[in-house]
Amino acid sequence: MSTNSAQGVFEQEGYDFMAACFEVYNQLGHGFLEEVYQESLELELTERAIPFTAQARLQLFYKGRPLRKYYEADLIVIGEIVVEIKAVKTLLPEHEAQLINYLRATKKRVGYIVNFGAQPSLEWKRRIL
Repeated sequence: MSTNSAQGVFEQEGYDFMAACFEVYNQLGHGFLEEVYQESLELELTERAIPFTAQARLQLFYKGRPLRKYYEADLIVIGEIVVEIKAVKTLLPEHEAQLINYLRATKKRVGYIVNFGAQPSLEWKRRIL
């Protein structure tokens, strides 16, 4: 596992994950629905032996008390990295805010937004809490 310095949190795991994302984008390009990219990325992660959980249901809390509502992450990679997949023209500030809220609510430290809908290249952001 990666170091615990702010920048180095799951750094190598993030590089490995993003390599899989770039491969999916290189194979498919832009223009498909989010679900197509999700399934393709799951296949690529499996091929690369990168552990993940798809559509992971994560408990949310308010003041330490569990809520009835859950957050369903597109992917949780290596049990620690929250991934939000998008297939939109461009990422907007609300997408990043969504990821940050998911990180805070789930107590995870590292998150990625990956936008397969952008052109001419994959658009992504990494956030650390």
